[in-house]
Parts: sequence; structure tokens; C-alpha cells
Amino acid sequence: MTTPQPRTSRFLHRTTQRVRAHDRRHPLVWDLLLTGFCVAAALIDYAGDGWKNIAHNTDVPGPLVLLLSLALSVPLLWRRTHPMTALTVMVTAGIVNSATGAVLQAALLQLFVVFNLALRARARTLLLGCALTMIPIVVGVLRFPKGSWDMQVVPQLWSLALVAALGIAVRSRQDYTASLVERARRLETERDQQARLAAAAERARIAREMHDIIGHNLSVITGLADGGSYAAARNPERAGQALTAIATTSRQALTDLRRLLDVLNADDELPPAAPELAPQPTLATLDELVTGVRTAGLPVDLTEEGTPALPLSPAAELALYRIAQEALTNTLKHGGPQAAATVTLTHTSTGTTLTVTDTGKGGPPAPGHSGRGLTGMRERTALYDGTLDAGPLPGGGWRVQARLPVPPAPKEPAT
Repeated sequence: MTTPQPRTSRFLHRTTQRVRAHDRRHPLVWDLLLTGFCVAAALIDYAGDGWKNIAHNTDVPGPLVLLLSLALSVPLLWRRTHPMTALTVMVTAGIVNSATGAVLQAALLQLFVVFNLALRARARTLLLGCALTMIPIVVGVLRFPKGSWDMQVVPQLWSLALVAALGIAVRSRQDYTASLVERARRLETERDQQARLAAAAERARIAREMHDIIGHNLSVITGLADGGSYAAARNPERAGQALTAIATTSRQALTDLRRLLDVLNADDELPPAAPELAPQPTLATLDELVTGVRTAGLPVDLTEEGTPALPLSPAAELALYRIAQEALTNTLKHGGPQAAATVTLTHTSTGTTLTVTDTGKGGPPAPGHSGRGLTGMRERTALYDGTLDAGPLPGGGWRVQARLPVPPAPKEPAT
């Protein structure tokens, strides 16, 4: 369980985030505020003669003190855009400050520039900036030696090192936070891509199922309706049988569509109505498919040869069933009135082959109307590392042949 943050910590965190966000949007505002405050402090130190309390030489001309005060504070305005230029100007003023003995406290403002170098510049530039900052200190020690050398230099070195370390720590933290933000952005992008791919795959699967269900059953109904209308005048009994078969086929199509559409309602807040449940078609139900096609007026022979080396998965059997359904539906649509079909299911040690041939004379479908069926069959076989061959026969007719390899045997557990 996550421990809630104290109210003070949350307030400080929100305030810090707002200040940083405002600084990113309007960096000049913060630069002007900081520079203005430092310039005002330096001018107050000059106007009130406060600098004389720690100066080594109180006889420094006033105009020079004023110039040094401005030179040590105004360049802060460019500490982020041109840090080395600003530091060079401030170091030059610092050298004069140390050499004259004025010892203006505005010289400490150089540490702001060092912090920005540690925050944004390369390591080489940071080292160069630290070396430049030490020059006025060494000049002051040589010009006005008071006490031991290390007592004057070491504290300045420690201050410089702490400021540089603080800048590096803040920089590391910012880089780490930026990497987390970038990683979160990439994960969100990948999640959205995966969701789009999954949705596209599901749409393709539903499109294949809808095509198989609607295309096949409507073709059968069309064939039955044509035969029933032809037999209505001569053989009313035959016409009645055709109408009964149309009703049966329509109900089966509606049942399949309800079962498919119930998948789309799985995420709804209200539970869907109980569908008419039925098992998915398999190779064992090829007889029913062939019987329905025969009823529609297409003579079909079904032959099964051999025994499977390993049982096919229910999904693979469904794929072969849909391929046979699509091939027979195409024969009904394009084979012509005298067409006949043969369905052969062959099992070998290497896999299962489904072959559907017909003697139709209708030829291939017209351009613009042939892509969905063949594409769906190829997609189904590709899902199981299979192959599909479809095309006209030399003596007339059409053949569709799908081959699915034997699924790999399950590995035995290690003893």
C-alpha cells in the first residue's frame, strides 16, 4: 500500500512544478527577476559603502566600484544563453576586483554561472569555467596575502565544488526524469499501436467470418430460390422443399451471425441476451455443408482419404471448413448451371490437404469482385503455416487446394 505524501510535501511539489513550467514557457521573466535582484543588491552595497567593511583597500575610486558592481551582476541575464561569455566578463571584473582590493561580494555571483554550466554544459566546459573562476581568487591571495594560503583558497574551492556538484545532481535528476517521461511516452505509443493492430486483426477476422457466413448462405438461398421458382409451376412439392430449405438456411445464418455479433457486445455494461449456442464447424461437419450445397442444386462428391498423423486443432479444422465453404460458394456463384464439384480431404504423415474442384464454365470472377474470398482463404492457411493454390484447370473448371502441415508434437517433460 502506497503511503500518502504529507500535505506540505504535496504543496511544495505542486509549487515547484508550476514554477518550472512557467520558467520553461517564459525563461526571460525569471532571468530578469534574478538579475534585477542581484543588480539591486550590488548597487545597495555600493551606495551604502557596505563593501568597505571587508575591503582590503578602501581607497578604490567610486566610479570603478560602481562599474565592477554592474560587471559582476548584469551578465547574469545571459547565464543560460551564453554562459561562457557571461562568465568571462564576470571573471575579468573579478580579477580587477581582487587586484584593487575592493573585494566586492558581488563576485560570488559567478557561482550562479558555474551552476548553469554544470546543469547544461559538457564536462570540459564546466572544468574550464571552474578554472576561470579560480583566477580572481589566486590574484587576490597573491596581491593581498593575509594568513595562510590554504585558509584563503580552500574554502573558495569547496564552495565552487559544492555548486558544481549541486548542478550535476540536478542535471542527473532532470535527465532521469526526462528518460522516464520518454519511456512512458514510448510505452503509450506502443500500447496504442498494439491496440490498433489487435483491432485491425479482429476486424479482419470478423470480416472473414461475416463473408463466409453471409456469402455462402445467401448463395445457397439464391440457388434454392431460383430452383423453387422454376419448379413452382411443374412440381409444387419440389418448390415447397426449396422453401423449407431456404428457411432452414436462413435460420442457420442468423444463428451464426448472432454468435459472431455477441463477441462485439462482450464489453457492454449490460449483459447480452443469451445466444443460441452451437459448436464451431469442424471437418466432421463437412457432410452437412455438402448436403446444404446439394440442396441448392450443385452436385457435390465428398471423399476423405487417410488418417491424420496428429489431430488438427479446432481452429485449424475451422479454417479448412471455411475454405471448403468459400470454394463451394464460388462454384455456386460462377460455375454455371451444369457445374459439379468434388471435395477431397487427404491426410498424410506430413499434413492435411483439402482439394475442391469443379467443372464450372463461368471462369474467374470479374475484376473488383475476386479479392475478398481468395484473400480470406490465403489468410486462413497462412495462420497455420499452410499454403493455398487456386486457379483454373487446363480442361476447364476451377481448383482450390489448401495444405496445412502436421502440428508440432508437444514436448515431453524433462525427467
